[in-house]
Amino acid sequence: MAREYLKKATKTAQTDASDVRATVQGILDEIETGGDAAAMAYAAKFDKYDGPVLLSAEDIAAASALVPQKLKDDIAFAHDNVRRFAETQKTTMTDVQLEIVPGLIAGQRVIPCRAAGCYVPGGRYSHVASAIMTVTTAKVAGVQHITACSPPRPGVGIAPAIVYAAHLAGADNILAMGGVQGVAAMTFGLFGLPKADILVGPGNQFVAEAKRILFGRVGIDMIAGPTDSLILADATADAHIVATDLVSQAEHGYNSPVWLVTDDRALAEKVMEIVPGLIADLPDLNRENATAAWRDYAEVILCADREEMAAVSDDYAPEHLTVQAEDLDWWLERLQCYGSLFLGEETTVSYGDKASGTNHVLPTSQSAKYTGGLSVHKYMKIVTWQRATREGSKPVAEATARISRLEGMEGHARAADVRLAKYFPGENFDLSGAE
Repeated sequence: MAREYLKKATKTAQTDASDVRATVQGILDEIETGGDAAAMAYAAKFDKYDGPVLLSAEDIAAASALVPQKLKDDIAFAHDNVRRFAETQKTTMTDVQLEIVPGLIAGQRVIPCRAAGCYVPGGRYSHVASAIMTVTTAKVAGVQHITACSPPRPGVGIAPAIVYAAHLAGADNILAMGGVQGVAAMTFGLFGLPKADILVGPGNQFVAEAKRILFGRVGIDMIAGPTDSLILADATADAHIVATDLVSQAEHGYNSPVWLVTDDRALAEKVMEIVPGLIADLPDLNRENATAAWRDYAEVILCADREEMAAVSDDYAPEHLTVQAEDLDWWLERLQCYGSLFLGEETTVSYGDKASGTNHVLPTSQSAKYTGGLSVHKYMKIVTWQRATREGSKPVAEATARISRLEGMEGHARAADVRLAKYFPGENFDLSGAE
């Protein structure tokens, strides 16, 4: 049968997208021109905070002292998991070299960025996990200088747990500034910071637009939209757990899509029955977000079989993909488009969001079709090098001269000619490039 929508979204992530580009561009332009003073003016306007911008060692120690030991232990547990996973990822990138032809050696080097700016949201929720995810991976990658930037709260400053997590993860500086002004400060090297080579981390639509505009002069992890999650479930799934997992992701925001794809009508109907009660039981703000997300953006899709379910999932290319179905190895082999995959009910997106070790900065809005999430690889560039003996240079020079002339690039051809003339005087070469 064709896929059947038991619940269809009335909105998409793009429905309510407002044009913030002009506003963000104006702020960036003013801060680039006005420097520290302009950034401070926007901080006063938007953050409504007049405390220290760059936290001192004393500020960090004072904030850390406010964090309960049990929470410190949990942060350390999450940090250790993320660090060890990142270290394993790093082993997959190595320096290599190969003798292409006798006498011609080419290679690659893996070099970390010099400076990274890690944005840690701190408005509606204190994103302690984002500090861990972004700073830890940069540290493992070998980035020389890491700035963690997070919005301060009026009269309070950055949430103490965020300060503690960023410091534990290895941030060299912690910047109490949010929004576009925080992104600009890291990009332009304000307040004595080095200019960031790469910006990473989630943020609201203004932060995302700032990263989009600045991409090119700095690297970015990705341009992120609202978080999204999809669950693939068959008749063996626990409807209550499926519903709970959907609601847990819907609380991110009013426009955070959650999708259930199944081949079992009874399961789908049971989940749809359970979800409203689970949402009603959430705290106020979480309930408000989840209610809107479920009402406007959620979908429940009934498919004929698991192959159709997998095809639907690949079409949606979710940021988070959960499988609660039989034969998990089949799904692992079959599925192709997702940011991070959670196999079986024994794991959940919430684990990945907070503490299991994989990164929670992931591609949204179907960008998982072409990219993965944040990892040590995002902070590292693969560069190439080559060297040759004169004999090794000979066949490459001949081929280069002929290809260049065929393309009409005479200057390139002559760069090869002069080497052949110098290294092999008296030899005749056919370097015409004629077809």
